[in-house]
Amino acid sequence: MSNLIRISVRNLVEYVFRSGSIESGFRTATSMTDGTKAHQKIQKTYNEDDQKEVYVKTEIPVEGITIQVDGRADGVLFPDDSNVIIDEIKSTVHSLNDILEDTHPVHWAQAIFYAYIYAKDHELDKMTVQLTYVQIKTEQQKKFQRTMSFDELGKFVNDVAKQYAEYATALINHQENRDKSCKELAFPFKTYRDGQRKLAGSVYKTILDKKVLFAKASTGIGKTMSTIFPSIKAIGEGHLKRIFYLTAKTITRTAAEEAFRQLIYDGLDMKVVTLTAKDKICFKDEQLCTEEHCPFKEGYYDRINGAILDIYKNESMISRPVVEEYALKHYVCPFEFSLDIAYASDAVICDYNYVFDPRVSLKRLLDEHKKQSVLLIDESHNLVDRAREMYSATLNKSDFLEVQKKYKDKNRAIYESAKKINVRLAEKRKQDLIEQELDEDLAVMVEKFAEEAEVELTQNVDSDELLLEAYFAATAYAKISRLYDERFVSYVELEEREVRIKLFCLDPSYLLQQAGKGFRSKVFFSATLTPANYYKNLLGGTKEDYVLNIPSPFARENAEILIQPLSTRYRDREQTLEPMVRFMINTLEKNQGNFLIFFPSYSYMNTVYEKFKQEAPEVKTIVQDTGMTEGLREEFLGAFKPDNTERLVGFAVLGGIFSEGVDLKGDRLRGVMIVGVGLPQIGFERDIIKDYFTRIGQNGFDYAYVYPGMNKVLQAGGRLIRSETDQGTIVLIDDRFLQPKYQALLPEEWQEFRIEK
Repeated sequence: MSNLIRISVRNLVEYVFRSGSIESGFRTATSMTDGTKAHQKIQKTYNEDDQKEVYVKTEIPVEGITIQVDGRADGVLFPDDSNVIIDEIKSTVHSLNDILEDTHPVHWAQAIFYAYIYAKDHELDKMTVQLTYVQIKTEQQKKFQRTMSFDELGKFVNDVAKQYAEYATALINHQENRDKSCKELAFPFKTYRDGQRKLAGSVYKTILDKKVLFAKASTGIGKTMSTIFPSIKAIGEGHLKRIFYLTAKTITRTAAEEAFRQLIYDGLDMKVVTLTAKDKICFKDEQLCTEEHCPFKEGYYDRINGAILDIYKNESMISRPVVEEYALKHYVCPFEFSLDIAYASDAVICDYNYVFDPRVSLKRLLDEHKKQSVLLIDESHNLVDRAREMYSATLNKSDFLEVQKKYKDKNRAIYESAKKINVRLAEKRKQDLIEQELDEDLAVMVEKFAEEAEVELTQNVDSDELLLEAYFAATAYAKISRLYDERFVSYVELEEREVRIKLFCLDPSYLLQQAGKGFRSKVFFSATLTPANYYKNLLGGTKEDYVLNIPSPFARENAEILIQPLSTRYRDREQTLEPMVRFMINTLEKNQGNFLIFFPSYSYMNTVYEKFKQEAPEVKTIVQDTGMTEGLREEFLGAFKPDNTERLVGFAVLGGIFSEGVDLKGDRLRGVMIVGVGLPQIGFERDIIKDYFTRIGQNGFDYAYVYPGMNKVLQAGGRLIRSETDQGTIVLIDDRFLQPKYQALLPEEWQEFRIEK
């Protein structure tokens, strides 16, 4: 058994000394208040012999274990021959009058640890520990000093280590059991499905080689288990410490939970946590996320260590209900609780944004942890458009006009900064609607507004929702403006008196690559990564990455493929409506069982549905609606029963909640009809994407329209054959399915089709 545990100085002292409530979180939201510039300015005042960013590391034996700590001291100063000072710099938007010598025990503890390690390494009998506070806006400084003997430093460090020892021992004991169980774990099924062993082997080799894998693995292979199981085996062999299973949808998250749950039932000892969005897991209806309004945030740090130790010792599958149960038991914020658990867990199931979104990501994840982690990115075809959203940002003129009016006599600094943005956006009415270059002046104005709003929001907890919303928009815009390069455009939308400017990410590949940097391996997998080069290009792939294509494990005869070459182009829809509905009814009469019919839009779906009901009123139907709750979604899917005495026909939209990740096995679904080739509606943003990729030498129309559209078609068709016993009919309704370009994008098992007349 290894009795060594590694932790940063900062994380260790925060574990022991954090107390009180979760603050409202404005301190580090913008670049002007993240402390970096303040640190650098102070470090520039150091003498020539002084040192900055000094890395230190040591081992502390305590209660049968060894705690290895490391970190970077902001400064090591040499004022004279007899004195060495450790300088710890902290920035704040608060008034320095609020900070007394003993206000922040965590800061003292961090600096004392650095002083102890430095003194130990250089055999010094005493050190001066200095805290330097700097007020962001005024650059005013305040310093506190303590001179401590080496024995005093050592006693402090050992006392802190003892307070961490119980939790550290629990971690070490668990890690030993985890590694042993990972090694001994057997594949949970008697045999591998066709292609499943190949995918699992490729994932393991990718982790072994510290590479990136793009895997197109057809439906039915068992992608979830085929990626999780080899990652667990890699933990057992010492190649990994942590798995991140990233997904975009509830149903794929549930599949990952079920896979881990099955493996835990089979003997795996792992801590697996699911992260749930804050607005879904919050206990407070009002969503007033401050310690004053939320009892679960008030005093959070006084209770969190006990809560973490409790759940860590007693649970393995830490799903949303489990998080909520323990959060109520210990009276802590469930969202923050789940994040704190995540840093101590072996596997984290979460949305893409926790890793890739610069505004949401797990920021405390150290580079050392990344090196020991794998990203399993499920249904990764969804990540292209999700990434465009993550790396884009919007400002509305009306938001800043309202703030300007409200704060004219209330806060002059906010009034002036909001006014400048308002005026600048008004000027956009007279300029080009699309700008290739970033408006640097506007970016500076937005950053300044965020700084002023931050001060107000930090000092006045009762600040109104209006300022808060403008602040969040400004910080998002400021953050994205710092990522802006040739892969972006800025565009302006005018709507009556409103002016809206958007920093629009056209190609997210570089930013995805940067966000995933440092992780040991990344595995992008989906049944529909077609064409491979398109997804590889846009997901940040390189020539060195591995690419895998596994065909369907099911017999071609299981699915009958029909193509009905009617035009579904907008201009032809009225003309082809009647023959299409007649064809649908005829097809249903020839085939038994439940069907799903997918359409490119709600309006087109509703038009066809009305005609269908006129022509076949006796057929039982169910229709997808916009904004369906989880309950209504379950009701929709639950209506597809295996032993229906009467046929059910569902009407749904391509790319919607029922067109991917849905399992309707056996007789629950016997046929799928897909109307159209799924092209996104011709629009301003799609045309900007098209023009950009044309400009850089790609087929812009295919990148903006064809490939995303056909992906929806493939996903919808994939709802039918989910196991080796499933059988049924896939009907493709559109004359473009007979064109070589579109046929080349159809999976191999769909290539033997019959054309309907």
